[in-house]
Amino acid sequence: MITGGVLLVSFVVYQLVFADSRSTMNVNMERVTIATVKTGEFTDYIPVSGSIEPGEVFFLDALERGNIQQIVRESGAMVKAGDTILILNNSNLQLEVMEREASLYFQINNLRQVRLQLDQNDLNQQGQLAEIDYQISLLKPQYERFRDLHSKKLISDRELEEVREQYDYNVKRRALTYEAYRSDSISRVSQKRQLQESENRMNQSLFGVGHILDNLVVRAPITGQLSTEQIEVGQSISAGQRYGQIDILDKFKVRVPIDELYLPRVYTGLKGTFSIAGGSYELEIAKIYPNVTGGRFEVDMIFTDEVPSGIRRGQTVRIRLELGESEQAVLLPTGGFYKDTGGNWVFVVNQQSGKAERRDIRLGRKNPEFYEVIDGLSEGEKVIVSGYENFGKNEVLNLK
Repeated sequence: MITGGVLLVSFVVYQLVFADSRSTMNVNMERVTIATVKTGEFTDYIPVSGSIEPGEVFFLDALERGNIQQIVRESGAMVKAGDTILILNNSNLQLEVMEREASLYFQINNLRQVRLQLDQNDLNQQGQLAEIDYQISLLKPQYERFRDLHSKKLISDRELEEVREQYDYNVKRRALTYEAYRSDSISRVSQKRQLQESENRMNQSLFGVGHILDNLVVRAPITGQLSTEQIEVGQSISAGQRYGQIDILDKFKVRVPIDELYLPRVYTGLKGTFSIAGGSYELEIAKIYPNVTGGRFEVDMIFTDEVPSGIRRGQTVRIRLELGESEQAVLLPTGGFYKDTGGNWVFVVNQQSGKAERRDIRLGRKNPEFYEVIDGLSEGEKVIVSGYENFGKNEVLNLK
């Protein structure tokens, strides 16, 4: 009885002091995923998808409205600068051009008529001055002779006064006529300059109007590959309507949508890589579009070295976009445990006891393959990384 009592007391003391009182659960090892913690290079990157686009694009917008009369180059054709793509027809525009040309010709003729009148007025005033000078040249010697004769008492005072009055009148008349001519000449020079400027502008307008109909013949502005929308003969195209584009095929870029979560960490110069046809190629962010649509923003990435051969516009590539420099760290493979624990704790496997025990940890950055372990785990330890939703609040798992 004494021995039994000692054993009972010893058992109770052991349970209270030394025994593991944590809640446990039996788990089949085949239903969990176990990963090994390791030390390695942590690369901060995200996987994104991008579409191949031409590096340079020239959009084709209709300068004039019209109906398609003829399609000369089909979508997908290679064109050279100056090649005809479409021929449009617009009868109303043709009539409008003819009316505008007739109006401009009429205005130009009026300007020339005004300039001719100014020239004629100039000639008339010069003629008047010439006539006055002629009269003065006749009256001046006559006046001087009469003055000599009068001093000798050979003519009367009346005869001398008549000649002197005629001479003085023509002298004053010439002074007034010349002053009017000089004033008109200054004004005439300014008027003729303005008329010439107006005529030049009208000639430029006439030249522009004459080339409006040229816009009905759509030509390629650059050399490249033509890409147009679905267009048919007889279809109406409005002025300003975009109906296609020309791609310059010696340059390509990749348009990449990225989750808005990474907007503060994305900047020009970030590198990315992708693989295609057995080769790896490097890209660099050249332009960021900060507008967020549907929770995403877009960037343009350009090739830093060679461009893969055979790529086509619209082709999709998977890119490994690096957000930071690589560095050595303790790495824990990613898994479903994170959504249940928030990365605050994990089950660490003890291979000797066959148990997995709960342990608090601290994680840092994440990429699609690994978490960066800041505290709580060491290299070589094994961790259950599959989901914990079936483990409840148990702290120890008995692995069977």
